[in-house]
Amino acid sequence: MRARLPLLLLSVGTAVLYLWRLGDSGWANAYYSAAAQAGAESWHAWFFGATDAAGAITVDKTPAATWVMGLSARLFGVDAWSILVPQALMGVASVALLHAAVRRTAGEAAGLIAGAVLALTPVAVLMFRFNNPDALLVLLLVAGAYCVVRATETASPRWLVLAGAAVGFAFLAKMLQAFLVLPAFGLVYLAFAPAGLGRKVGHLVAALGAVVVAGGWWVLVVELVPADFRPHIGGSQENSVLELALGYNGLGRLTGEEVGSVGGGGGWGATGWSRLLGAEMGDQIAWLLPTAVVLLVAGWWAAGRGGIGQGQAGQDRAGRGPTGQGRAERVGLALWGGWLVVTAAVFSSMNGIIHAYYTVALAPAVGGLVGIGAVALWRERREPVAAAALSGAAAVSALQCHLLLRDWSVPLASVVLVLGLVAAVGLFLAAVAPAAVVVPVALVAALLGPGAYSVATAATPHSGAIPSAGPARTGGGTFLSRVGGKGGPGGLLNAGEPGEELVALLRDSDGSTWAAAAVGSNNAAGFQLGSGKPVMAVGGFNGTDPAPTPEEFRRLVAEGQVHYFLGGAGMPAESGSDASERIAEWVEENFTATTVDGVAVYDLTAGAQA
Repeated sequence: MRARLPLLLLSVGTAVLYLWRLGDSGWANAYYSAAAQAGAESWHAWFFGATDAAGAITVDKTPAATWVMGLSARLFGVDAWSILVPQALMGVASVALLHAAVRRTAGEAAGLIAGAVLALTPVAVLMFRFNNPDALLVLLLVAGAYCVVRATETASPRWLVLAGAAVGFAFLAKMLQAFLVLPAFGLVYLAFAPAGLGRKVGHLVAALGAVVVAGGWWVLVVELVPADFRPHIGGSQENSVLELALGYNGLGRLTGEEVGSVGGGGGWGATGWSRLLGAEMGDQIAWLLPTAVVLLVAGWWAAGRGGIGQGQAGQDRAGRGPTGQGRAERVGLALWGGWLVVTAAVFSSMNGIIHAYYTVALAPAVGGLVGIGAVALWRERREPVAAAALSGAAAVSALQCHLLLRDWSVPLASVVLVLGLVAAVGLFLAAVAPAAVVVPVALVAALLGPGAYSVATAATPHSGAIPSAGPARTGGGTFLSRVGGKGGPGGLLNAGEPGEELVALLRDSDGSTWAAAAVGSNNAAGFQLGSGKPVMAVGGFNGTDPAPTPEEFRRLVAEGQVHYFLGGAGMPAESGSDASERIAEWVEENFTATTVDGVAVYDLTAGAQA
């Protein structure tokens, strides 16, 4: 029990940080909260990931994350806590799994450092307190990495297949982004598993099969179910999951040619490696990112020494490379380094939709590299090269954190810089400096900046479709995406909060399949969450999906299935379908609007009766 006390403290501390005042964010991302609400009411909507219980259209992702939230809402009721707590628990589990994976390759100290880095990365704090699919994505990918470590130790096909299943299920959380770790997973197994090449290739084929089965079964079911018996696939123009995976959520993210997007084609920021360090993403993930790169390179050198001269296994008898501890450390460095390089390269080159919170996928890799690299170099601290590398890593960390903090808190930025430079000097003299002083100062210097920013993130309610870690600000930088004002409509990225009169109106719409329809999923989500009644999201998230078509909508109105139409046409479509615009125009031309709590309300039942 005593040996597990540090991990217990880390887990409890993470849970407190991720659960503290969690309900302050309300519905957080109302888009996914509406899908969870729908899933709590209808198993049909739950399975397909529909945004309303009547099943008009799905979210524009595969629905694994909404499955979890929907089950929680079904068990505990539909409220902010039942929807947000699952992500917080996923965060605690991710930290524990990262610790376990790193500990197997580099020891307890490295595992604790890695877990602490992940727990205190601001974008991780944000996303594990939010209800986007990224929390489940990270948990499953870290689980997959743990399985790869176990598989590599003994060339175990069972553990490798489990890794493939974890990645496949991660596809059901956020589609192709889950596959960015596969090159690192496969190459690490090929390079380090103790088996012949042919046997290892066979194991990898089996693992790839597990990826396909775990991620493909739902896609197959949806593609086989006739379109009339399921919701329209949100984000697709042809009502196809495969189109969504390969287009809007796939290659389109790289090229910028996402049909149905309201931006892209260079409208999502300059590409290049500097993107991860820039104003939009830097304060989300870049606190220890440069340090991780330094420790990857220097740690690889230190692991190659394998503890020579300190009673550890060094090079094998043929001089072919490190064995024992050094080899295990290289497994970890290759695993997390490959994860970091591939994911960072893709994020840096994307011309299509990309948001700063996507960088949470880098946080486990940064934590793993910092933990393993720091411990490997510390073991070799009597070597001048190792001491210099440790010192350089501390200095880089201090400078980077100082740059990120100075726009928020100059005094804290100064403290971090001073502590970091003191740590750099102490680490350079690590052979003679007292470890009981140097190590705590170095850890505090590295974690104080992101830790303080993470606490500020947890203390700030975040909502809307594009959240950003950090405190609420105005005038640029970190921002808080707030919902629309009470009584008003929402918008493309934010959900409105309906007033009491409008809520009463929607609730008094029994007999209609949908209490109302509104252009755009966030508009619809606000009305639906406020009233508890199904609201059709015309056109899906961006209002650019051909669902429903104008002809289908007119038929539904004639059959009395849609009671009200709320608001206007939304934003004009830059690409994709203009069906939502034509529907809104038809409603405006044929029905009379009344204003209720600041929202234009069209009663469609008169048309149905006529």
